[in-house]
Amino acid sequence: MSQPPISRFPVPDLAALPDDIRARIDAVQEKAGFIPNVFLTLAHRPDEFRAFFAYHDALMLKDGNLSQGEREMIVVATSSANQCLYCVVAHGALVRIYEKQPLLADQVAVNYLKADLTERQKAILAYAMKVCERSHEVCDEDYATLRRYGLNDEDIWDIASITAFFGMSNRIANAISMRPNDEFFLMGRMPRIR
Repeated sequence: MSQPPISRFPVPDLAALPDDIRARIDAVQEKAGFIPNVFLTLAHRPDEFRAFFAYHDALMLKDGNLSQGEREMIVVATSSANQCLYCVVAHGALVRIYEKQPLLADQVAVNYLKADLTERQKAILAYAMKVCERSHEVCDEDYATLRRYGLNDEDIWDIASITAFFGMSNRIANAISMRPNDEFFLMGRMPRIR
């Protein structure tokens, strides 16, 4: 049985990519052991690839009061609301790895309110879901709630920005039928044997 395509659009040959994009993909492959399909599919449009990953990195690889796991939980919860299979699966793997909890990503994807989360994390995701589904209703009370959990205005901006960025990403992934890598489905589900 052949593997379904990873995109409705042409996936460029790695050797034909601009040097900076090829270097980025090589670095990811070296670290992960495979090339996540998002890198291959977005390489179809090099200028957008660069802009996408620059903004991604600015949001997801920064310091602040949000942990890496919490940033990824925001992606999983809101991507589930947007029915984005790629982002739920790929970022779910990262939730499992960062949080070292093999069940957590599935719980967050289905219903974060019933997930094994702290009250702080539930507040973060409640705000992210509000931004995702009803951003016109965001109000001072939302900020006050998050501040009670030790989050500042920069953290609140990050939650909204991550939600909005992945809202765009979800729509692109859905429109081009971006397929998650099989590797993501199993990552972080079982402890590594040393």
